[in-house]
Amino acid sequence: MEPVQRKRNQRVLLCLLLLPVSGVFCFSELLFVKEPRDVTVMRKEAVILDCQARGEAPIDVRWLKNGARVVASERVYLLANGSLYISEVESGRGDKSDEGLYQCLAQNKYGAILSQKARLTIASISAFAIQPTSIVATEGSVARFSCKITAHPPPIITWEFNRVTLPLTTERITVLPSGVLQIHGVQRADAGSYRCIATNIASRRRSTEAALTVAAAPSPALPQRPRIIAGPQNVSASLHQSAVLECVATGRPRPIVSWSRADGRSIDVYHTRVLGNGNLIITDIKPQHGGVYMCRATTPGTRNYTVASANVTVLAPPSFVEWPESVTRPRAGTARFVCEAEGVPTPRITWLKNGERVHSNGRIKMYHSKLVINQIIPEDDAVYQCQAENEQGAVLSMARLIVVMSEDRPSVPRDVRADTVSSSAILLAWERPLYNSDKVIAYSVHYMKAEGLNNEEYQVVIGNDTTRYIIDDLEPACNYTFYVVAYMPMGASRMSDHVFQSTLEDVPLRAPELSLTSRSPTDIQVSWQPLSDKLSRGRVSAYRLSYRTSAETAASQVDLPGERTLHLLDHLQPDTVYLLRIAAATGVGWGEPSAWTSHRTPKASGAQVPLAPELSLEPLNCTTILARWQLAGRNSAGVRGYKLFYHEESQPEAAPLQLRASVHAHTIGGLDPRKKYHVTILAFNFIGDGYQADRTISTPGCVSVRDRLVPPPPPPHNVYAETNSSTAVFLRWGKPAFTSSHAVNYTMRCNPVGLQNASLVLYLQTSEQSLLVRDLEPNTKYEFAIRLHIDQLSSPWSPVVYQTTFPEAPTLPPSNVKVTLIEDDTALVSWKPPEEPDVAVTHYTILYASRKAWVAGEWQVLQREGSVTMALLENLKPGQVYLVKISASNDMGDGPFSQMAELTVRADLSSAHDPRLSRDSAHATAFSNGFYHLDQKSMTGITVGVCIALICIIICALIIVCRGKSRKTSAVKACRGRESTSAAAASHLDAERQAESAEVTMQLMSEDHFIDAKGGTNLIINSLGPVQPNSDRRKRWLPFSNHVKTGNKDVQNMRPALSLQPGSTVLAYEEERSVSPDQPVTLQDLLRRGHGDSEGSSNSEGSHSTGDSGRYSHDETALTNLSSGPSSRPPSLSAEESGESDGGASEKPSEMLEEDQTAVKPAGSVRTAAVVTATSAELSL
Repeated sequence: MEPVQRKRNQRVLLCLLLLPVSGVFCFSELLFVKEPRDVTVMRKEAVILDCQARGEAPIDVRWLKNGARVVASERVYLLANGSLYISEVESGRGDKSDEGLYQCLAQNKYGAILSQKARLTIASISAFAIQPTSIVATEGSVARFSCKITAHPPPIITWEFNRVTLPLTTERITVLPSGVLQIHGVQRADAGSYRCIATNIASRRRSTEAALTVAAAPSPALPQRPRIIAGPQNVSASLHQSAVLECVATGRPRPIVSWSRADGRSIDVYHTRVLGNGNLIITDIKPQHGGVYMCRATTPGTRNYTVASANVTVLAPPSFVEWPESVTRPRAGTARFVCEAEGVPTPRITWLKNGERVHSNGRIKMYHSKLVINQIIPEDDAVYQCQAENEQGAVLSMARLIVVMSEDRPSVPRDVRADTVSSSAILLAWERPLYNSDKVIAYSVHYMKAEGLNNEEYQVVIGNDTTRYIIDDLEPACNYTFYVVAYMPMGASRMSDHVFQSTLEDVPLRAPELSLTSRSPTDIQVSWQPLSDKLSRGRVSAYRLSYRTSAETAASQVDLPGERTLHLLDHLQPDTVYLLRIAAATGVGWGEPSAWTSHRTPKASGAQVPLAPELSLEPLNCTTILARWQLAGRNSAGVRGYKLFYHEESQPEAAPLQLRASVHAHTIGGLDPRKKYHVTILAFNFIGDGYQADRTISTPGCVSVRDRLVPPPPPPHNVYAETNSSTAVFLRWGKPAFTSSHAVNYTMRCNPVGLQNASLVLYLQTSEQSLLVRDLEPNTKYEFAIRLHIDQLSSPWSPVVYQTTFPEAPTLPPSNVKVTLIEDDTALVSWKPPEEPDVAVTHYTILYASRKAWVAGEWQVLQREGSVTMALLENLKPGQVYLVKISASNDMGDGPFSQMAELTVRADLSSAHDPRLSRDSAHATAFSNGFYHLDQKSMTGITVGVCIALICIIICALIIVCRGKSRKTSAVKACRGRESTSAAAASHLDAERQAESAEVTMQLMSEDHFIDAKGGTNLIINSLGPVQPNSDRRKRWLPFSNHVKTGNKDVQNMRPALSLQPGSTVLAYEEERSVSPDQPVTLQDLLRRGHGDSEGSSNSEGSHSTGDSGRYSHDETALTNLSSGPSSRPPSLSAEESGESDGGASEKPSEMLEEDQTAVKPAGSVRTAAVVTATSAELSL
């Protein structure tokens, strides 16, 4: 009775001690409204990492990159709401790159908190890690190509056959997202070159080409057993992603491929489908999809099959099972925070204080998921965060420690000393504090093991009427450390000096548990496990093994050293029951021996019976044991079953349980706590029972509420949760099976999984056994627990149940829609998910159409999974403008479509320069490999440049038209009068003498044709424009000229002679010649000058010396397009060559030319036009 009274007094003192300081102090809790998320961007693209904190102002926000503080610059700076803005994302090595893990740190006067980590990744695509290789396949078989590439974001994999894109899925062809191409039923037409195309928003890469050679199938076709040529591989997939298990089988006839799970569970048909001819794809993967999947290829109509298997591991980010809660503690007190998380792989727990990592020291300890702060000081008042992290992500939960201060504190207890009383008790004594000892209301004794790391510290509170205390629940032969703290109503003293003391050794608390087997009819192999430190109560120095037959009373003994755990007893009698027991000893003495354990040696016969199985026992709880056994491979043949015996120590053996040969484990239930049980297992065949294996085990004690006078009621059971809507979940549960007339109430606890703020946990009270929880967040996984209240007692919380609310249909369209032309008829469209963090997207719908089809309402539809943010638009028609829009959807409905993005496909696909025009609402960036995005600035520059060019062309055309009209007018005036042939010759000679630099004189061909006086070329111009004198040029530009047929009458009607009045203007030419200066120049030489001369004159100095030089000679295209006469050569020239003109008209020009030959200027590299004035003579042809 005294121990119970003492424990009760301790609880009363502890309540009185913590009552003044256990209140909930109001403070502004600091929390994040928005946290940064993982993002992938293009190089030179702008990005915003969100961060918004709420709490008592002022709030200081800082950013960390890979744990180091981010320094603001012109390119990277902080926005007013705390978000981080990077105007142009840079890539590089080391600190020059913006890639990395970013965290936001928010701080106010109460402390600081750190946001979750967000990874910023620059879109990229590497070289191919695996290139396709050439293969040879027979007709009717299966061909398989594979490629592998690393890219961010993951690329779209397509394949080309002879440079033509293959469809993703047909009856024979399958393209897996992993980069595998499968061709079933190979045909001769499949022979050719194949290559892999990987595309993402960063670029597009093409693999090397691999050849498929198709060989003729053997004749006649012989049957072949099924063979899996590409089986499934172990795969790890993140939650809500997709996993592809490949299975390609061949055989004759074609085998049937089927899938099953190794654990016998059915495959989820809602999220699993067969892709192609036997591949299994799991979409929206969940934890229940994990396991071993088996692919089986079976020959139709036979039992011939082959199997391949692979394991699917579902990776899950961390989520909190238990999170820390804010506490208020006095100075020098102790605070404990608990944090537990689950995930795959198992999360690592890290503790943070005001955003910085907590390290263990003398006062602060971390035990797995617990944080314990002893001897609290004012600096411990802070915000603490528990961070659970694995390769899939990280979550944080926070709590605050409030330290209550008091200036009027006692001094430390003095002269602390410890004395060993026994193997489990130490007496601790101390002197009262020197100051304020009369105000001390209680003392707190702290103790823990001195050896080892992260040992848990224990605390005992005693009254102020004593300064001595015996700690009597210690382990023998252990070293402990102690200190004492004195408490006042509003504070505590500092901790006293530490003292160390060890407990004594004791005899072992109990003997080891034996395991007995026989290898032959005359021996027994005895084995045991070493005792734990708690049971050995010191170092075990020896074991004593005793054995006898069941018919004898005297026992034989064997003493063994303390290091031994195995001994073989031989030379025993066959088919005899032996009793064995063992005892352990320490330096203090021998402990109690174990109870007698029986074992029967096998019969001495030549019959082949099974040997003893290997037996292992494991306690599942205080009333249940799990037994496992296994036979050696050479020993398992012919076994028909097993016999299992078990009974409590010192109780008679019960009838055995007979188990099938395929069973290798059995659960034994209904046992008593803290009891020792003896278990025997043997195998039997058609001859008889085999050798037996015996083992003993002790059941543990059941967990009970320590120091509780009245046991708590049991918790509610059969808690069931069902989603009602996107904001409500319905709960129901069962009442525990106990009889009570008192009223029963229930408390429901609800919170999102992974909650970071413990103050946001929802508690609801009800007296019913059902409850509808409202006002929840859509598409959020919640955990629920129920506890019972009756007669001022509360039960433990029920097991947690999880339920996810339905998602809402998306209310926003996908953002940042971009369309880029990457091939002549193929475009890549990319987008970002809707900016709604709590809305799940199961698939995207892409609508695209040309303008004509859009007017008719004819859209082409593509659908992609919710994890995919890219798609290829293929078979686009040239010269069309396509419109593209995208919407996001889930099981609850479809969201709105985005704004339409335009894509222009060039009509001239053979042009050497393809700008890959695309227009969208986002900023665009030019990048490598032929991808261009035109932004608003680029479009403005192009528009201005085109307008300037058009204005210049229009001005030049107006100048040409005006000058052409003036030349035509002067030529008509010059041709008014006609004189005799002799007068024309005299006038011609007189004009020749007056010209300063004229070397050759030439009259106009007709009144409709005259020589260009400004161009410095041999060009002939009529009233409609220039006439091409060279027949070769006419043929070269024939497709662009006006093909107008002209009869011979037009040529014959040309006037054969032209007279000039005095003062009229004619043209004379001089040109550098390769002949001697004395060589004459004829009209035929001037009219038949080649293309090379014209081009040469375009760079001459004389051409640039005049105001409008080279207007026609510099541009061949302009010459041809402006020529509009009946033929591209002059009519007079055509008549001369064809001989169809009159004789006089064809002979007189020749005579005149022979008489009027003149010398060419011997020097100079320029061709000039001199104006010669006729005074009184008249020239005629």
